[in-house]
Amino acid sequence: MLAMGDTARKADQINRKDACLTLKEICFLAVREHYAALGFEAVIDLPTPLIKGLLLHLTVCQLDELQPALNKRGISTHAGWIGVLQEMRGLNHAINFHTEEEAKHEVMRIIFTLVFYGYTSQFVQKNITHLNTPSFLLAAAKCIKYFLLDTPVESLTSERRHLLKLLEKGIRTVCVSKCMDLSDRKTDLYVLHRLLDHGVAKKVVIDVKCSLMLSWILLNRGSQFVSPELRSLMQRKMATCNLQAYSAIADRASCGLCIKTAASEDQDNHVVPCKRLKLDCVEEKECGKANLDVDLKFLCQTFAPREGPSAGACPWGQIESLEIRKCVSDTFTVLNNALPTCFFLRSLTLHSITSFRDADVLGLAKALKTLTESCRSSLTELSVSVLPYAGLLEFLLDANPHLTSLHVEIQTAMLGSRLLLRHPGAEDPDMPELPLQKLSVKVAELQLTDLHFITNVLRHSPHLTSLHIAGMRLPTGSSQSLLLSTLSGSNQLLRSLHLEDVKLSDCLPEILNLLRNCKLEELRLNDCRLLERWSDKQESLHQLVCALRTLPSLHTLSLAQNRIAKNVCVLADLFSGPSPSPLKRLNISSNFILPAELLEFSRRLRKHPPPQRLTLDLRKNPGDRDPDTWSSALHRLQPFCVSLVEGWSSSNTMADYISNM
Repeated sequence: MLAMGDTARKADQINRKDACLTLKEICFLAVREHYAALGFEAVIDLPTPLIKGLLLHLTVCQLDELQPALNKRGISTHAGWIGVLQEMRGLNHAINFHTEEEAKHEVMRIIFTLVFYGYTSQFVQKNITHLNTPSFLLAAAKCIKYFLLDTPVESLTSERRHLLKLLEKGIRTVCVSKCMDLSDRKTDLYVLHRLLDHGVAKKVVIDVKCSLMLSWILLNRGSQFVSPELRSLMQRKMATCNLQAYSAIADRASCGLCIKTAASEDQDNHVVPCKRLKLDCVEEKECGKANLDVDLKFLCQTFAPREGPSAGACPWGQIESLEIRKCVSDTFTVLNNALPTCFFLRSLTLHSITSFRDADVLGLAKALKTLTESCRSSLTELSVSVLPYAGLLEFLLDANPHLTSLHVEIQTAMLGSRLLLRHPGAEDPDMPELPLQKLSVKVAELQLTDLHFITNVLRHSPHLTSLHIAGMRLPTGSSQSLLLSTLSGSNQLLRSLHLEDVKLSDCLPEILNLLRNCKLEELRLNDCRLLERWSDKQESLHQLVCALRTLPSLHTLSLAQNRIAKNVCVLADLFSGPSPSPLKRLNISSNFILPAELLEFSRRLRKHPPPQRLTLDLRKNPGDRDPDTWSSALHRLQPFCVSLVEGWSSSNTMADYISNM
């Protein structure tokens, strides 16, 4: 009892607002505090209702330890992980992770990065005694799939070497967020080499402007190109190397950028074969000018001497997914030269906060075409943002007609030259059938010729299952009816449709026809001004609801930012009648739904509750206009809804709402 009292007093000191704890909460805090003394078995044998309540009070390490045994009992730890995320982000931020593993991975990823690099946050400071421990880092290293290579990581070559071995087994994505000096930061290169070449990481994210780093990462992990900058570094480093010392270890450091020299050929001193192709683009006379500091075998023998020399050469990884978040012209110079031999690359993402230059995009298209013409090409997913205008989309499609997934963002160029579409008409009979399954186009403004081209792409994409179009604003007097009619007639395999910032207020007949012809599973009509021109808003919305109710496969519906307001009650009819909608997720955020309107919606929903528990997104609605009524409505929804809510301040957000009216 004294221990329980101590725990209660500590909890009261940490959080004054919880001073009035119930006896059950005091016991839960005591279990958290004295978990080691109680023992794993004592906790796991508790009744299910008590365990579900306890989950919200356990530490991250305790949740991780208990999860396998609880899962065997049919108990999910999802609520515990969501509770940790809410504590980290604040109660006013909705957490939208639907599975136990998703929520757990997000918790471990965030906290591991903070603790490993010595960063701090309010959550870390509050729980430092449970987090800054070897046991937590071990648990997190076994779980996370994403590793941020940020500040120097010397500890992974010394006291935390055991973590590196775990990371090699689990990390699938490596993000490089700081430019590395290849001549100085050998530790970072070693860790990167271990994760990419000895580990299982197949995806690289480069979140920094550093063409030299990109060149080193791509070299022989798919590409055979050596950039002039990297070659120059190799030459400068070799000029300062002791050639005798190099000869002494040449037999051991045989893999990496060390390539057989003419002198070694005369002496019949053969290197151990590499797992990658030789660098055909490097001239014969330069082949002996290698850089010991970036030689992989040399790195391994420098930082892991106790493990002894590995059999043969160091392995080379295969990068299957590459994401570059800060593309500049120097990036394209390296990438466009490297791409033609990146045969293992399946997914490529290029992003910039400003529009790309015409020449860079055309160079990219040329490199993609060369790669695609090879029977060894694996590239099927491409994401490019931001294109200066829609005409360049045609060049990218022509360059790689085998794409199954394409994402482009287009920002209409105000100045400069503009390449015209080669097929500007409404129909291009010569366009081949495209294997596209996923297409995403985000654009600020389109000309009618651009719209005709996009609809032409849709007509020639009969296998399309997912489409996302955002911001496709047409000239005054034009309608999106052509887009919707094309989808109804040519894309009947469509399962996911997301239209965002696309004016559809005059397209209700086309929307209803589309719902009759496609077996949609996900439908998002966000900020589409649906009710703007409807003379009888409730009746038109009722027609839409009736059409949605006929879709037996629809599990996700989003009508965010459509100014539904008082008409929200009509949406309760989704679950009425003999065939209620099977919806699992409904998003009605940012619709200026007042507390009284939500209360009426909850009353109607109680008469015709959803057939399964519904995730209801209510964020960014003015609940603070009448907090008591809003809380009452949420309480009524609780038995059959998981409500996602976020704090709303009318004084701060009303102006934004009025500006969008």
